[in-house]
Amino acid sequence: MSQSVKNYTFSLPIDLLDKLKDYSREGQIPSVNAAVKEALTTYVTKMEKQNLNKKMQEAAEDPLFMQDLNTAMTDFSYSDFEAVEGNEKK
Repeated sequence: MSQSVKNYTFSLPIDLLDKLKDYSREGQIPSVNAAVKEALTTYVTKMEKQNLNKKMQEAAEDPLFMQDLNTAMTDFSYSDFEAVEGNEKK
């Protein structure tokens, strides 16, 4: 899958950049760019999980949401039971 990319300039502490360059020269990372991309991807994923967790906590405090959730769980409890029962017979 091809991704669009855009060049962007960041300021990094010199000692951090030097370490990344050393890792790249030693073959521990493909390049400084690859390391920065991986670090930012990891950071963004962490932030997305934190945001989702916050939204889930907010939803859990919403009485209407919880009522809808309980209704849906009750409505599908029989089909959920059948699915579990069917898997146990296999």
